[in-house]
Amino acid sequence: MKIALKIGLLIVIIVLGYMVVESIMEPVRFNEQKDIRSALVIEKLEDIRAAQLAYKTFNGKYMASWDTLIDFVKNNKFPIVKEIADPNDTTNTRVIRDTLGFIPIIDSLFSKRRSFKIEEMKFVPIPKEFFNDETFDLQAGTIPRGGLPLNVFECKVPYEVILKGLDKQLIINLKKKTVEMNKYPGLQLGSMTEASTEGNWK
Repeated sequence: MKIALKIGLLIVIIVLGYMVVESIMEPVRFNEQKDIRSALVIEKLEDIRAAQLAYKTFNGKYMASWDTLIDFVKNNKFPIVKEIADPNDTTNTRVIRDTLGFIPIIDSLFSKRRSFKIEEMKFVPIPKEFFNDETFDLQAGTIPRGGLPLNVFECKVPYEVILKGLDKQLIINLKKKTVEMNKYPGLQLGSMTEASTEGNWK
């Protein structure tokens, strides 16, 4: 009996020890995955900002349609402009601009990115086993500033999508913490209420 009791106690101790270790390690693994996935999402959001700024340079506004924005980046070119001082201007304030050629926008913005696919820019980068064609929420429009309309855009994705497949309670805790700090419970670029193209991770 004593041997059986000792074996039973040993099993209980091992199980309890495992549960204690798991209670410590689960948040650690969660945070590791959160950091890895957030880094990939932030990289995509910065790509989206570059595309939006290029679109605004050509069109004077931001774009809320993924198809239009992606098509713009794929099929348009930046002019390569050379500027020299006007030799007839004694004040040296005027310049002469000469267009030397054109470079595809996609090459100008993303040529250093390996295996970059512009068609996938709208999709949230999460592990394939959890991915179900989730896309970033993209909005664009104007807000009043000084009596004039100011162009703005916003691109965001909630933690439920970024951390899909991870511990649900830890996701709830993270969302609650960010909301209490008056922040969007996810990753967001730009704003539909403020003149900003920055991300909320900075």
